[in-house]
Amino acid sequence: MTTAQPAGPAPTAPSSTPSTGPRPAAPGGPRPGGGGRPPFRGGGGQGGFQRRRGRPRYYARRKICTFCVDKVKYIDYKDVARLRRFISDRYKMEARRKTGVCSKHQRMLSRAIKRARVLALIPFSPDHKMPGGGYAA
Repeated sequence: MTTAQPAGPAPTAPSSTPSTGPRPAAPGGPRPGGGGRPPFRGGGGQGGFQRRRGRPRYYARRKICTFCVDKVKYIDYKDVARLRRFISDRYKMEARRKTGVCSKHQRMLSRAIKRARVLALIPFSPDHKMPGGGYAA
């Protein structure tokens, strides 16, 4: 039994398919020092991570919103002493992660700080000249 060959030239593999031989070297040659990634040395367990035994390095206590503790319903922009606690030394608003204020009170706090800045109760920057001739302390 013979198999019929199709008429025409024999099919060849397209040039875009990868060859089974070794890849040609990069234009600049091989990288000095081996290049590439180091081999994976998984230490077993899940995902290659090993847990430390004993006590953790430090325990991050969950911060509690001071406004919620005091049951504050409205943050007053005129209460500069309270607002100063939530501003950095460069007069930027501190992040929620750092101060521990909840999202509801953080929105109210940012609004109060912005209002106090516009009314010159709090300076915009450390270089900002305060009314009355002095500088921000």
